[in-house]
Parts: sequence; C-alpha cells; structure tokens
Amino acid sequence: MSIRAQLLSGIFYSAIAKYAGIVISLVVTAVLARLLTPDDFGIVAIATVIITFFGIFTDMGIAPAIIQNKELTDNDYSNIFSFTIWGGITLSFLFFLSSWLIGSYYSNETLTIICQLLSINLFFSSINIVPNALLYRDRLFKFIAWRSLIIQLAGGAIAVTAALTGAGLYALIVNPIFSAFFIFIVTFRKKPQRGSFSLGFYSIKKIFRYSSYQFLFNIINYFSRNLDKLLIGKFMGMGELGYYEKSYRLMMLPLQNITHVISPVMHPIFSEMQDDLQKLAFSYEKVIKLLAFIGFPLSVFLYFTASEITLLLFGEQWVNSIKPFQVLAISVGIQIIMSTSGSIFQAANDTKSLFICGLFSAILTVSSMLIGIFVFESLEAVAWCICIAFIINFFQCYWMMYGVTFKRNLLFFTKTFIMPITLCIILIIIFAISASFLFGLSLIACVCIKGTIFFFVSGSFILVTNEFNSRCKIKELLSNKVIE
Repeated sequence: MSIRAQLLSGIFYSAIAKYAGIVISLVVTAVLARLLTPDDFGIVAIATVIITFFGIFTDMGIAPAIIQNKELTDNDYSNIFSFTIWGGITLSFLFFLSSWLIGSYYSNETLTIICQLLSINLFFSSINIVPNALLYRDRLFKFIAWRSLIIQLAGGAIAVTAALTGAGLYALIVNPIFSAFFIFIVTFRKKPQRGSFSLGFYSIKKIFRYSSYQFLFNIINYFSRNLDKLLIGKFMGMGELGYYEKSYRLMMLPLQNITHVISPVMHPIFSEMQDDLQKLAFSYEKVIKLLAFIGFPLSVFLYFTASEITLLLFGEQWVNSIKPFQVLAISVGIQIIMSTSGSIFQAANDTKSLFICGLFSAILTVSSMLIGIFVFESLEAVAWCICIAFIINFFQCYWMMYGVTFKRNLLFFTKTFIMPITLCIILIIIFAISASFLFGLSLIACVCIKGTIFFFVSGSFILVTNEFNSRCKIKELLSNKVIE
C-alpha cells in the first residue's frame, strides 16, 4: 500500500472515532454543564492539569520512540513494559501522597479526594504506553478507532448517569478512570506483553537519545499549555477557572477532532521517509495546505459565532466564557497546523529541534499568561496574551523546521497560505455585513444561517479557484453516477 493510501486509510478510521467522539463529548458536556457549577469544573480542571504533569514522567517520550525505532526486539518491548509498570506504581503512589498538599494549597478538601481517585487513572495510563504504541507502530488504525469510539460512548453514558443520580462533581472523573482501565484491557489483549521484576534499563538505553528530547519537550509543553489553569484557579478563583476552562475547551475541540485525527497517523507513516527529508517536506506541505483551508476559515466562523455556540451548548450561566472563547478562536487556524509539527520533527528524527521549539514556546507563553493574570487581571486579557503567544510560536516553529530540519526554503511553506487567507478575508467581510441583519434572531437560527454562509462561501471559493483539483473530481464523480 502506498504512503498516500496508508495515510488516507489511517485518517479515515481515526476520523470515524474522533468525529463520533465530538458528538458524544458535546452531548455529555452539555448535560453536565447544566447539572454542575463552574466551581465544580474548576476543581476537576486543577486535578486534571496536575495529573497530566505526573503522566509526563510515566511516558518519558517512550511511545514515539517505540514507533520510530525499527530495531527493537520483542524482549526490548517486554523490558520497556516492565519499566512502565514500576514507573506507574511509583508515580501513582507519589500522586496519591501529594493529594493532601494539593488540596491544602488550593484550600479545597474535595480536590484532595479527586486527586486520590485519579491516581488510579495514572497507573493504567502508564502501563498502557507500550501496548498502545505497538498498535500505532503496526498501523492498526481501524482497531484503535473502534476501541476509542466504544469506550467513549460507554464512558460518556456512565458520566451522565452518575450526574443524574446525584454524584455531583465526581461525575466528571468517572469517565477518565473508566476509560483508562478499559483502554488498557482492550489494548493489552491485542498486544500482550510480559512483565518482570527487571527495571528494563538495558532496553530503555536503546531509545534514550530520541526519547530524552521528546520527554523534555513534553515537560515544557505541559507548562505552556497548563500553567494558566493552575494560576487562574489559585489567584482568580475556581469559578473564573471554570469559565476559562469552558472557553479553552471549546477552542480545543477543533484541534482535538481535526489534527488529532491526522497527527497520530502521520508519525508512523511519515517515519518511513526519515532518510529523504525533501520528500517528507513535500508530502507535509500538502497536509499543511489542506489544514489551512480547514483551520483558517474555521477561526473566522468560531469568532463570529462564539456567543451562540457557548449559550447553546452550556446555557446562560456560562456567559462569562464567551469573550475568552472568541479571542482564543482567532488562534484556532494556526494551532491546527502547528499541532502537527511535532509528528514531523519526530518522523525526521529531530526531537532536539522539537525540544528547542517547545522551550521557546513555553517561555513566551508562560510570560504572556503571567502578564494577563497579574497585570491585566481578566480572563479576556489572559486569552489575548495567549493568542498572541500562539501566533509568534507558529512563525518560530516553522522557521526552525525549514531552516534546521528540512534545510528548505521557507517560501515553499508560506505560499500554501495565500488562498486560505484570501478566503478568510471574504468570510470576515460577509459575516461583518450580515451581523446587523441577524440581530434579534434566535440562537439556533443565527448558527444555522452563519453555518450555511460558511459552507457555501468556502465551497464556492474552492470550486471557483479549483483548489485540490476540485472541478475535475466533481466531474469524475458525476460521470460515475451517470454510468451507474
């Protein structure tokens, strides 16, 4: 099977799980947002952020190293699996012990209990690293998709049931614990591993050079992505964190359900091109062009529909989330593209450049959020500061990739954005003009009209400019229909 066919097949099955997951996630979130308070979401957001940090130390860049390294033996996989078992036990125990310190720092006893329960999640996530990486290494994307979809559906149903039966904020942690346990069970049955009392250091040494930079990148990326939530929860309150968490999560939905369909597939497939970086760059530019046509117009649409989307999904009590979401929506397009860059650095065997980009990004993003929180002291200001940081990081990341990794003229990269940006300008003008005509209509009517404008204008633009050879493909499709 060709590289293109493998990529499309992987994306297809990942998309099935992710896009069905969008529906499940939105339904579950919409129900829970009406049953729980912003404070509840703020408390769980803090616990999730902290457990994510501990999770970095269980992974240590092992998963991408397993996918990239083609010389590891079955014995190596068993040794590394043993390493993750011991690491999972140690870090879960440390996280459990730290729960009292975390609860005390935020003056919240409930947070202590939440952290203790989530230590279960940490253990199963750790021991799932090797079997899960082997699924991606062997490109079993269909299995991964069905596994994720079924567990998402079951976990969402359990969370909603728990909330309806009075579980309160504990309904928010049922799903992650359930998912971590059953994903491991299903994955382990597909890719069983032998554990031992060995710490597996011999095999870890084989992937250390690659995984070490990945590990360092994961640490600094964690702080650039999560420190805002930790600081807002501490210095602005759990309620403000709840509002911010909702706006940030809405912004992340397109990223998680567009690029997270593509990125997990890109590394296993593009790693085959690690010895031909020009071919890798050329193939990646095709992906960038497609993502730019999706992400940039989507940023415009989300900006102009931020109010309707927030109120429809979460209700009137979340009105304070609208402005931060609107600002963060501006960065969606560039983030959709940039979130695939890690897979390319990995596939090109250049995790050192990935680490350097991550370090620059972390310093800039953390500085920006500190200014927003302590100087301007508002959620909207925090959103603006982070949005500006994302834009600067975007330019730095691809300057590094093309100058150091690919050693290729950056012009090949920039020319892919001319037509997507042109489409965005057209959409901005149309949405700005139509705003006065939509005033007074219901939320649903506004979203439907704006959505129709978005799809009609975008589709017409792509057809008229013949991007992606669209006219020929439509003619071919129509011809096949006539023949049938």
